Amino acid sequence: MAQVDAVSFGTELKDAYKPVDNWVSLGIGWLTEIQEFYQERSAIEKEYSQKLTALAKKYYDRKAKKSSNLSVGDNPVLTPGSLEAASLTTWTTQLSTLEARANEHAKFSTDLISQVSTPLEYNARKLEELRKSHAEYQAKLVKERDSSYGDLKKLKGKYDTVCQEVENRRKKAESSFEKAKAQSSYNQQLMEMNNAKNTYLIGINVTNKLKECYYHEYVPELLDSLQDLNETRVSKLNSIWLVAATLENNTLKRSVEHLNHLSTEIPRNNPSLDSNMFVRHNAVQWQEPANLVFEPSPVWLDADNMMTDETSKIFLRNILQKSKPLINQLKTEGAAKCRELENVKNLRQNIRAGKDRRDEVDCVRSQFAVQEALHAVDRRRLTAEVEISTITQVVGDLSMYGKSHPFKSETFKIPTNCDLCGDRIWGLSAKGFICTDCGFTCHSKCQMKVPAECPGEQTKEERKKLKAERQAAASIAAETPVVNGNSNNNLPPLTRQDTMNSLSSGYAASASRSMSGNIPRTSTQDDTTPTTSSPLTAAPSTAGASTGATTRRNRIVAPPPAAYVGSSGAAANGSNQPRGRMLYPYEARDSGEVSVSEGAEVKIIEPDDQGWTKISVGFGKEGLVPTAYLEELPPAASTPAQERPPSLYSNNSSASLASSNLASKKKQGPAVAPRRGAKKVKYAEALYAYTAQSDAEFDMVEGEKFILVSMGSGDGWADVEKNGEVRSVPANYIQEV
Repeated sequence: MAQVDAVSFGTELKDAYKPVDNWVSLGIGWLTEIQEFYQERSAIEKEYSQKLTALAKKYYDRKAKKSSNLSVGDNPVLTPGSLEAASLTTWTTQLSTLEARANEHAKFSTDLISQVSTPLEYNARKLEELRKSHAEYQAKLVKERDSSYGDLKKLKGKYDTVCQEVENRRKKAESSFEKAKAQSSYNQQLMEMNNAKNTYLIGINVTNKLKECYYHEYVPELLDSLQDLNETRVSKLNSIWLVAATLENNTLKRSVEHLNHLSTEIPRNNPSLDSNMFVRHNAVQWQEPANLVFEPSPVWLDADNMMTDETSKIFLRNILQKSKPLINQLKTEGAAKCRELENVKNLRQNIRAGKDRRDEVDCVRSQFAVQEALHAVDRRRLTAEVEISTITQVVGDLSMYGKSHPFKSETFKIPTNCDLCGDRIWGLSAKGFICTDCGFTCHSKCQMKVPAECPGEQTKEERKKLKAERQAAASIAAETPVVNGNSNNNLPPLTRQDTMNSLSSGYAASASRSMSGNIPRTSTQDDTTPTTSSPLTAAPSTAGASTGATTRRNRIVAPPPAAYVGSSGAAANGSNQPRGRMLYPYEARDSGEVSVSEGAEVKIIEPDDQGWTKISVGFGKEGLVPTAYLEELPPAASTPAQERPPSLYSNNSSASLASSNLASKKKQGPAVAPRRGAKKVKYAEALYAYTAQSDAEFDMVEGEKFILVSMGSGDGWADVEKNGEVRSVPANYIQEV
């Protein structure tokens, strides 16, 4: 057998799956033609010389038509001229031998069907199935490559979106009255942008590495496998031809010399000969696609450096914590697959050498399956290694420091707060994570932002204490302006000025949720106008009766006026000051007037004989109302502690509770003030018992009734009033009656 230098499709032909697959498909399809040849030959064998000569001529013509296609493919770069592939040369010898045979025995015709035609059909079918598996794998590789590009594009789009949101929130922070909340939102979004940027940079490196592997490992391996498939086809074809030649040799004694010549020609058809010829005529200049690079957002111009502030380091460390343990596992799994692949290759060599009688096609199938499994493992390992190297080159091995929380996925059935951001873990079946050691709870989106500060396994009481501390820290962190992980002391302090709307009512559900924490406030009232300030405090809340004390964020509750605390408080606030009740509702029409609801009790500051009286209502809200709209009340000695005084809440915040004390008959004010009806009082009933977890909440027993102030703004809490105080209860624990 001629010595031929073995070639590798994967090395010589870059990104040339389609021409290689087409060529291999032509070779497998050619087996069908050879099978047809033997079937027709079997039918013609009985007709002896003339029929066999005509048959040989027929296939000479067929070979001539497809000689170029079978030798170098349909679209070769170089025209082969009169050259033919080694297999076609051997086939020519086969036809020449056929012409020399004039007599064929019936037994040879039968043997030809059973030992040549049927095996050809069987092998052609198996080889075609295997080729289709290669095609499916190629489609999978392309899909993975395109998926990597698509994922990177999504990361880029997400990064652009987050950048746009940062810009939006920055503009909002500059123009918002609630600058502390807006600045906090801007800072949170800025950290989200940094994380999105880091994810995008990591994705670029991963995509580039996967792209490199696609063109230098995955596709070459696939091409080599197709080469093996084609060479196996040639090898099987050689063996079948040898069987046919042997049958002829045993049947036709007079054709021994011709058959011996044929038998010596067939082994010369080295499977690599056809591959060499195909490579020489199809090799083209090929250039690898350029690496992908970082593209800054059009709305947030930036460089390609990774963010290394403390918040970003927490995110990067959590990525390391996930990827590092995975590498050793994947390396072990990959080494096992490599050993398995080597064993399959050795088995295939033994089959070719005649040391093993197993089917080589089945061996190639096994080899291909192992290569596909190895590819999947190697792809995951490569991704983890690139992630680790990308992070460690910038910030070092952060996973060496701290103790990570052993999180497990959890569905929270009761109201629970995130210990990182302090927000509610939302939904009918709220999904999140909980530390199995210390009970740290967080959103799924917050898991990668949790610092490695697990104190280890804790008792139930210790968990409750930690819960309260974490919620307090989360509330403080949310209210502290932060830029790139550091407190921003250079920005002007965020302040909010009091307005008439913000001070006119004792409680406004929308207003209380628009502020967070103790926000510095600057009064806009005239210095000459006395005002009564009411402290605003951030009230803690709870995540439910079973989760221990926590701190509730973004809920600001104004304490009840001192006049409502008790009879002693009423006396302390000056029971001798004239008081009055509004007979009709009045809406201010000028800057010196004040809007008051019907039935509201007010303090008379300055009586006026011109038809106007100056009054004080609510928390320092003063102004003029028509005297005809006001009824002066006699001085009250004291207010019984058990009697609930009328509410001073205006129509701007909630329903006026004083309207329930008015006569059922509707009143019509003087013409100077158009009538405006009071709102109807609503009530709520407790469906379940509830234990308050902070001073901002009420205890409840099943069936207990409250005055319903507001069902909340969708955060899971409702505001109710009892004994003149407004506090919060879980919204799903009550129903309106």
